[in-house]
Amino acid sequence: MTSRARVLRCARLILCAMAASLAPESSRAGEGSEIFTSFVVDQLEHRWQEGANLARWDVEGWLGGDTNRLWVRSEGESRSSGARGGDVELQLFYGRHVAPFWDLLVGVREDIVHGAGRNRERTLAVLSAEGLAPYRIELEPSLFVSDDGDVSARVTATTDWFLTQRLIVQPRFEINAAASDAASFGVRSGLNDVELGLRFRYEIRRELAPYLGMSWVRRVGDTADLARARGEQASDVAIVVGVRLWL
Repeated sequence: MTSRARVLRCARLILCAMAASLAPESSRAGEGSEIFTSFVVDQLEHRWQEGANLARWDVEGWLGGDTNRLWVRSEGESRSSGARGGDVELQLFYGRHVAPFWDLLVGVREDIVHGAGRNRERTLAVLSAEGLAPYRIELEPSLFVSDDGDVSARVTATTDWFLTQRLIVQPRFEINAAASDAASFGVRSGLNDVELGLRFRYEIRRELAPYLGMSWVRRVGDTADLARARGEQASDVAIVVGVRLWL
């Protein structure tokens, strides 16, 4: 059995486990028997920066009860000027509530990179968590293992500062690292990149909030050298305009 086949088999097992876990939960009257849904478009934005401007998205949703849930995530970007292309991440998880304000997730991720030359795809197994740290910081640490055995990790942190009941400042921090090279996906071993963002959003209502902000991405080490060799910059500063949606 190939590495990708093993990862896909793991995905099927996750879905089966999710179906089995939801059934008894939904049958216990008065004990979290309802099935709920949530879907948040955290970023739907255009980025103006030197070189290729970007359209970017970051969405997340779940279906389930108080303890067991099926999670989906997707993020990616598409270059709207300059060099055409982009990348897409699709993630599917089984999640279980393990502590107050914390969920543990296990699942799969599919990467798709398109643009000049041959399109590339890979499948990764994922172990992730999502929860609320002290000072109301939302943390999302993740560990990935690709079908070629490449190991990488990501940590994302955000928080909301309420200037008024409707005007909110959201700082955002993300760091990526890898234990091995995956040059075709723009990754070298070591610390890959750091992203800092600051977005000011205005909630017309809770479900609809346009925003304006800035984003700074810095590739480091061998990953920065790889970006330069491909004609890209090691550092990008962007003005972002977008909307946050809660469906």
